[in-house]
Amino acid sequence: MKVGVVGLGLIGGSMAKAVKKRTDHEVVGWDISQTIRYSALLMEAVDGFMEEGSPKDCDVVIIALYPQMTVDYIKDHCKEFKKGAVVVDCTGVKRAICRQVQGVAAENGFFFVGAHPMAGVERSGFTYSSEDMFEGTTLIVTPYTGTDIGMMNVLSMFFKKLGFARLQVTTDEEHDQMIAFTSQLAHVVSSAYIKGELSPNFKGFSGGSFHDMTRVAKLNETMWTELFLDNGDYLAQEIDGLIARMQAYSDAIKAKDGETLKRLLRDGKEKRIAVDEIKDFE
Repeated sequence: MKVGVVGLGLIGGSMAKAVKKRTDHEVVGWDISQTIRYSALLMEAVDGFMEEGSPKDCDVVIIALYPQMTVDYIKDHCKEFKKGAVVVDCTGVKRAICRQVQGVAAENGFFFVGAHPMAGVERSGFTYSSEDMFEGTTLIVTPYTGTDIGMMNVLSMFFKKLGFARLQVTTDEEHDQMIAFTSQLAHVVSSAYIKGELSPNFKGFSGGSFHDMTRVAKLNETMWTELFLDNGDYLAQEIDGLIARMQAYSDAIKAKDGETLKRLLRDGKEKRIAVDEIKDFE
């Protein structure tokens, strides 16, 4: 099988390396940067390049670009995809992608499946990509209603060979709602928290929680701005909800209301314990 990978950054580079090292499939890659293309070839992450980025002759095409670039690539190359090819995107939002390309895929005879690898590090770029990036992680997939089950089974087996432990099947709507809470909100909080006036003086005053809270503030601001705005309805809702919950703590502290504060802390502890139980069960 011939696998094309478009965008050889952290995720795309890791996809290419995983396919190359863990399967017998031929891997052809493409990136707008010639330096990155040749780095991928020298590091044996790919067998060759996609001619001018064209997906022709590829059985599977994995697209690891920013959201709008993903949509543009699919629309620009829609006539070049092999009939029956499976096209998978890796962006962190799904409605903004899936709803624009579903018709394009149907009209041109290829399959499209939205996907989101739950993996990554705080740095970006091919340099930090790894064939083990997806080991033991989850791949969220958002197939359309009526998507061929046989094709999805083949795709599931393919991604499990790359190290994914499970596939979480959902809708593009549920994906965006949940990711606003589990991922995007955490990045917003981390970015805002590190801006505190005392943050430069943390040394000697943190047992680890400071680093935990600020780890994901080291983000790619260009990519995350696009992700946040594409999912702005759900993300703004989560931010507003967090502000309201934080205000309750502030009010209790200002009022020296120990009973309310204790209740708020207890509720938070119990919810965290419940999360641990779900994790242990899985």
